[in-house]
Amino acid sequence: LQRNRAGPRAAGVARRRKRAPEPGRNKATVKGRVVKSAIEEYHKKKPVNHLRENLQYMLKGRLVADKTVTEQVLAQNRGRKSKDQPPEKTEKKKPESTVFTEEDFRKFEREYFGIP
Repeated sequence: LQRNRAGPRAAGVARRRKRAPEPGRNKATVKGRVVKSAIEEYHKKKPVNHLRENLQYMLKGRLVADKTVTEQVLAQNRGRKSKDQPPEKTEKKKPESTVFTEEDFRKFEREYFGIP
């Protein structure tokens, strides 16, 4: 009577409990393990140099985009942090020069200070 009250759920849980976990392979043993060569493993994990293929790929295409298009792409890829922003170009200031000559200064000294 109690099984009927609990419904089909209780029967499913009971069925799952009955099954014992199957004994798997003991991973601590060496039995059945294939010994790998250290040289083969080294060759598998050795980094591959793709420089030659990359150079050929880059030199193959000679199409150069417009300056405006490249600027737009670069502006889109820039982050918002200050380190991602390009440095602002400052205009070179010309050295300040006066319109007065040495003669004009001497003349001013004579007139203002009264030095002959």
